[in-house]
Amino acid sequence: MEDIFQWCKEGNALQVRVWLDEPEHDLNQGDDHGFSPLHWAAMKGHNKIVEMLLLRGARVNATNRGDDTPLHLAAAHGHREIVGMLLRQKADLNFTNEHGNSPLHYACFWGYADIAEDLVHHGAKVSIANKYGDTALDKTRGNLAKVLHDVAVESGQDLKKIKFKDQSWLGLKTRSRDATLSRHKGINHKELDLKTVIAETHSGTTYKGRWQNNDIVAKFLNVREVTPRVSRDFNEEFPKLRIFSHPNILPVIGCCNSPPNLIVISQYLSLGSLYNVLHESRGGIVVDNSQALRFAMDVARGMAFLHSLERTIPEYYLNSRHVVIEEDLTARINMADAKFSFQEKGRIYYPAWMSPEALQKKVSDRNWEASDMWSFAILLWELATREVPFPDQSPMEVGMRIALEGLRVSLKPGISPHMSKLIKICMNEDPGKRPKFDMIVPILDKMAR
Repeated sequence: MEDIFQWCKEGNALQVRVWLDEPEHDLNQGDDHGFSPLHWAAMKGHNKIVEMLLLRGARVNATNRGDDTPLHLAAAHGHREIVGMLLRQKADLNFTNEHGNSPLHYACFWGYADIAEDLVHHGAKVSIANKYGDTALDKTRGNLAKVLHDVAVESGQDLKKIKFKDQSWLGLKTRSRDATLSRHKGINHKELDLKTVIAETHSGTTYKGRWQNNDIVAKFLNVREVTPRVSRDFNEEFPKLRIFSHPNILPVIGCCNSPPNLIVISQYLSLGSLYNVLHESRGGIVVDNSQALRFAMDVARGMAFLHSLERTIPEYYLNSRHVVIEEDLTARINMADAKFSFQEKGRIYYPAWMSPEALQKKVSDRNWEASDMWSFAILLWELATREVPFPDQSPMEVGMRIALEGLRVSLKPGISPHMSKLIKICMNEDPGKRPKFDMIVPILDKMAR
C-alpha cells in the first residue's frame, strides 16, 4: 500500500492529492496505531493537507487507539489555524481520550493560550476532570487559568467538576477504519466465517459473519447460472463498487467468485438501513426533524460524490433500503446494493422511489442524475413524514401508476414549507429542470442551521 500516512507526516500535499483522486483509497483508514491521515496532518501542522482531507470528507471526530481525535493532536502541538479548521467542521471539543483529557487539557498543559481561549469561546468545558481528577484549569500556568475561568463564567458554564466516569454526555466514538478493509479485493470463500442470515431479498441472501477480525456482511447474489461470461462480468464490475474515498459511501470490500456462488462483501453496520431505522425502529433511534435533515445531508453528499465519478456500473437505485446507518448516525450509500448487469435485466423491485421516466425508458435512454434526484425527493418525503410511500399497493401497481397515471406522493400539511418546496423542486416533472446534488447540499445545510 502506498504510504499515505508518511506523506501526511512529511507534508507532501501533491502526493496526497493524487492519492485522494483514486476512489478506492480510504482517507479514513487508520495505521497500526489507529492514526488516520487527518490525525497525522493535524499533529504535524500541515494546513493544506488538513484542508484537503476535510474537503474530501475526512471524519473529523475519528479516534486513534488512545481515543485521541485530530483536535486533541492539533491542540497539543500548538497548530491554531488547524484547530480553527476542525472547529468549523463541528469537531467535538469536549471529547475525552483514554486518559480523560479533552483538547483543552492539552492546550492548557503546553501553554498554548490562544488555542485554549479559542476552545473555551467555542464551548469547551473548563470543568471536565480527567482520569486523575484534574481539570484543564488545574493544568494551566500563570494568568491563563483566570482568563479561561472568566470566559467560562461569562458564557454561562456550570463550573461544577465533571468526573471522569460521567461520560453520558459524550458522543459515540468513531474509530479510524481498519486498513485491511480497503486493501483486499478477491477474498477466498473459505476465509469467511458466516453465521446467520440477516436478509433475503430479490437480489440475494445476506449473511452476517467475520473476516480477518472484522464484522462483515456477505451477500450471495441471486443468479440463475454463473456462466464463464457472468463470472467475467462480475470480476470487471465489482471493483467499481470499492469506493472508500467518501464518508457517506459504504464500499464493497471485496468479493468471492466461486461458482456457483458470487458473493459481495461489505462492512457490517448494526443499525441496518435507513428504512430499518425509520420504519422498523431499529436501534430505538428517534428521528426528529434535525436528525432527518442530517440524514438527508449525508445522502446528498454521497450522491454528489457518485455523480462526480464516471457513471457507476453496476446500476444503483437510490432508496431508503439502500442507505445504511452507522452507530454515530452517519448515513452511507450502500454500494453492495447495486445491481450487476447480469442480474434480472428489466426487473424493478422498489418502483415507489423511481422517477416516471426511469420506469418508462430503457437504461441507455435515462438521465441518471435527474432520475436519482427524483428518488432523493421521495427519500426527503419519507424523512419528513416517517411514512412508506404507497404502502397499500403492490410494487407492480405502484410502478404502473407512477409511469402511466401520474401517481405521486402528497405533500401533507405537517411538512415544513421549506421542505415541501425542496421536494417539489427535486420532483419537477421535467427531468432537465431538476437540480444537481451539489446544488442541494448547501440548501440542506442552510435548513439545518
